[in-house]
Amino acid sequence: MSGENQRVDAPHSPSAAPAQPPVPPAPAPVPVPVPVPPAPAQSRVRRLAAPGLTLAAAALAFAYVGTVDPNEPGHYPVCPLFRLTGILCPGCGGLRSAHAFAQGDLITALGANALAVVGYFVFAGFMILWLVRACRGGPTPRFALRRPYWWAIGVLALVFVVVRNLPFGAALAP
Repeated sequence: MSGENQRVDAPHSPSAAPAQPPVPPAPAPVPVPVPVPPAPAQSRVRRLAAPGLTLAAAALAFAYVGTVDPNEPGHYPVCPLFRLTGILCPGCGGLRSAHAFAQGDLITALGANALAVVGYFVFAGFMILWLVRACRGGPTPRFALRRPYWWAIGVLALVFVVVRNLPFGAALAP
């Protein structure tokens, strides 16, 4: 055997240098954020298309319900829950409410379905916000509520249904 390929370890002697602790690896380089070019500005007509079409669809629906009276039988289907059980759901009276609201009779609309009238005003507020932001070029409003708010809305709707189906809540029945 030749000594070319063999490695001989030196015996441990007091004169040998102590072993160096391992050097920690260098930190990874921090990526430099690449600037993202802004999205091309949309024209005002394009920004207003979605809220405008949504508002037009709602206006057409209210115009139809405003002209075709749901109080006359045969124009609209009967609520299946009410027909089968006699229980008023949260939407019962909603068409009569929309008809009265479209006619400008807020008191009758509240009497037909007060929860629906609250919904009309929430929808109107959301549409105003959406249209203003679209005109100014701002972001589309998000209707994201935290879980406790959704629970509160559900409890409110449940209480509305229970109360309107009890004798003392007859004022809330259509």
